Amino acid sequence: MKTRPIYLVLFLFILAGTAPSAAQQRWETTGETNERLRQLAASAKARGGDYLVGSGDLLRIDVFDVPDLSREVRVSESGSISLPLIPVKIRAAGLTPFQLEEKLRELLQVNGLVSNPQVTVFVKEHQSQPITIIGAVRNPRVYQAVRQTSLLEVLSVAGGLADDAGGVVIITRAPRPETASAEPGAAADPSTEPSSVMINLKNLLASGDSQYNIPVYGGDIVSVPRAGIVYAVGAVERFGGFALTTENEELSALQVLALAGGLTRTARSGNAVIIRRKSDAGERQEIAVNLSKIMDGKAQDVRLYPNDILFVPDSAAKRALRRAADAALSVTGGLVILRGGQ
Repeated sequence: MKTRPIYLVLFLFILAGTAPSAAQQRWETTGETNERLRQLAASAKARGGDYLVGSGDLLRIDVFDVPDLSREVRVSESGSISLPLIPVKIRAAGLTPFQLEEKLRELLQVNGLVSNPQVTVFVKEHQSQPITIIGAVRNPRVYQAVRQTSLLEVLSVAGGLADDAGGVVIITRAPRPETASAEPGAAADPSTEPSSVMINLKNLLASGDSQYNIPVYGGDIVSVPRAGIVYAVGAVERFGGFALTTENEELSALQVLALAGGLTRTARSGNAVIIRRKSDAGERQEIAVNLSKIMDGKAQDVRLYPNDILFVPDSAAKRALRRAADAALSVTGGLVILRGGQ
């Protein structure tokens, strides 16, 4: 038993081979993940496209030297606007302000109202592009996109990922009635049907590649599911929390111990405890785990679930195991949370 610490870390990595990727991949703090996210989002923003006018937007239209035609107009639910002396409704939704300027110039000339019109369009209020961001992000919110927006930018606007964010993000797209076919019996336009897209966060954060950093549109709901965290505290080399990829991801006691760098020399590995919260009211279950027997192959490894705490007592805690377990439960809120990196 005295020689065990010399080989313990290597032994744990070998024994935890049922999930080698968890132990061998680079782990980073949530802050490091979010800093990488912000850098990629800034790069994506620099390449972003123009804003598309939509229903509910308030536009300021100025026709140079023609004050009677200059005014503020609200884009209707059908996506159109009206101007004096122009006999038709003007389709504005789906156009950039520059494209709408060109369209208005043409209409003013065709209707003989202005021979050489100079038109400017400014979006005074953005109301048509609400993107809802929910789930395991720092600041869930509704964001009004002022131009074409990417997934990385949306996550950055929400403050980045929360500690318990899972490994995917789900974009639910709302139907878009303004693009629906007007022909009776025509096949439905896919854009008029609700749909969802699932993106792997690890792939997204690897490089910000456009294959994963997809555009997000007004009406979309961006959701980051919570997957939970497992903790290792007490007589381990690197105590902290380890974010799971999904709620169904399985990490055993030995795998968590491997992620925590193994035991210290004074660890009482035969008296480890898994502390499991049973409710928000503070009820908990304590499951005895003999890590010594598990490492020796004399006992079966134990699965940890989201929010479980693997507590390994120190030899100094021999007479105060319960008090030490209480302390372990109270300190998890201040622990560094690590996420699987590249």
